[in-house]
Amino acid sequence: MKNERIIFFDSKSYDIEFFNKINEQFGYEITYIKSHLTEDTVKLTKGYKVVCVFVNDVLTAKLIDILYKNGVRLIALRCSGYNNVDLKAAHNKITVVRVPSYSPYAVAEHTVALMLALNRKIHRAYYRTRDNNFNIEGLIGFDMRGNTAGIIGTGQIGKVLIKILKSFDMKILAYDLYPDIEFAKKMGFEYCSLDKLYRNSDIISLNCPLTKKTYYMINRESIAKMKTGVMIINTGRGPLIDTKALIDALKSKKIGYAGLDVYEEESEYFFEDFSAQVIGDDVLARLLSFPNVLITSHQGFFTREALHNIAKTTLNNIASFLAGKKGANEVSYEEQK
Repeated sequence: MKNERIIFFDSKSYDIEFFNKINEQFGYEITYIKSHLTEDTVKLTKGYKVVCVFVNDVLTAKLIDILYKNGVRLIALRCSGYNNVDLKAAHNKITVVRVPSYSPYAVAEHTVALMLALNRKIHRAYYRTRDNNFNIEGLIGFDMRGNTAGIIGTGQIGKVLIKILKSFDMKILAYDLYPDIEFAKKMGFEYCSLDKLYRNSDIISLNCPLTKKTYYMINRESIAKMKTGVMIINTGRGPLIDTKALIDALKSKKIGYAGLDVYEEESEYFFEDFSAQVIGDDVLARLLSFPNVLITSHQGFFTREALHNIAKTTLNNIASFLAGKKGANEVSYEEQK
């Protein structure tokens, strides 16, 4: 349905570039809003049937009720996660769709980049040489070969990550509620319990969705089971980790490295420029003070290929909805209960 009006929130220049390019095939009238969808900006949705949002737009029951009254009938998430949407409030009112897969290679490759940068202290070496300091004291790393990586979540991203790490000749332990035994046989790795994974892994990567069961799965109890000096990588969702427990484990040296592309309170800071301001979040500020912590601003997805796929899938999701079809990427409250 051409000329249908769509309103986008939390729009960045790259969103506009890629969505406008793909929209040449659809002809929708898109309004881009830089701000997040909040109780202050929700009034802008009046007269729109479709709202497109990103990971840090938090759609509470109150917001969803206002959207529904304003005539909104579709929430199009241009991301894979949907924990920022109150699905119960949207049920039988507003359809919710997402982009379940955009580029598993993008996130898996970023995960490995964090591992290698932390291991070989690339971030610290960069700043040293910028200051004409070519001393390599304190920058010693370890061979990835022969070490054990624990992969929590073996969906598309986890599988690509396993393939990459196997090329380093690493040992792989994996945990998933729905293990792919054939893939494990083919790649030569073992599915095991979380306890065994925690006890035996030198590097642990979180590549699972955020659910009630995975919320704070990395906590004081699980950390206590891990090897001293373990590396934790999170490119999944921030609340998979209890950040205060992580900080205490970093201080005690129980955790030797942490690579975080996500943070549990990221919505106020990530994707924005605070370079001229003081960070008001004491927990985030403390994390940033550790030399063995590397934080990136939820950029694991950020490749040209992924942005193209996000735009294409999102607009296809919208087209299916407007055509009265139940799309494969619809998020059902009943299925998520």
